[in-house]
Amino acid sequence: MRFLDALRFLTIIRVPRRGKASPEEVARSLGYFPLVGVIIGLILAGLYWLLRLVLPSSVVSGLLVVISVVLSGGLHLDGFVDTCDGIAGHKDAEARWQVMHDSRAGAFGIVGVFCLLLVKYVSLNSIPLTLMMATLVLMPVLSRWAMVYAIFAYPYARPSGLGRVFKEEASWWKLTVATLMALAVVIPWFRWAGLVIMLGVWVIAVAMAAYLRRKFSGLTGDTYGAINEVAEVSVLLLVCLLAHNQWLGLA
Repeated sequence: MRFLDALRFLTIIRVPRRGKASPEEVARSLGYFPLVGVIIGLILAGLYWLLRLVLPSSVVSGLLVVISVVLSGGLHLDGFVDTCDGIAGHKDAEARWQVMHDSRAGAFGIVGVFCLLLVKYVSLNSIPLTLMMATLVLMPVLSRWAMVYAIFAYPYARPSGLGRVFKEEASWWKLTVATLMALAVVIPWFRWAGLVIMLGVWVIAVAMAAYLRRKFSGLTGDTYGAINEVAEVSVLLLVCLLAHNQWLGLA
């Protein structure tokens, strides 16, 4: 049941459930976030296999970027836009929170999301064909794992909000479960290279979370989404880096 709560929260996939899940029930599903990433990744990999039969690879890459946004309901991308707007300017943490709550996207958010999607598209289009399907699964798995880590490891900024419920439910046990799920994908498909990619994503998540903590006096639900988006791009960039240079057996 908790996995299904995570699936409903993180994607547009709707599965039958008696009644609406409470915020606390959704937050208890935190450990299953990487498993939801597996579902998203398998959908993307399956669509890639079908689309590449009838479309050029560059078009397929663009469609996959769009589909990944649609599958998540734009949840994390919206958080990324709000985070970019909140970072802008010289303001205190409370003023930044208010900017993030504004439903309108500001200039920094628009520029930020454009750059993010551009890098995601170019990186995805540069992944070797032999690694594409595995990378499409690895990307959402490690990004959701990075989000679980950030929720567990860093303080929550605001006195209320759904993100605070997740923070209160975060525990070593949930992080351990999420990490084991991520490793179950990383090791069989990428072996040592996968562990290096996972380590790289962790380093980037730590650096980003530390920076956002200084800006906002902690993390928020929007910054969790921003970390997820940057972690996705980081996976693609790291796979490209290792494959392009033929390091650790990737090519």
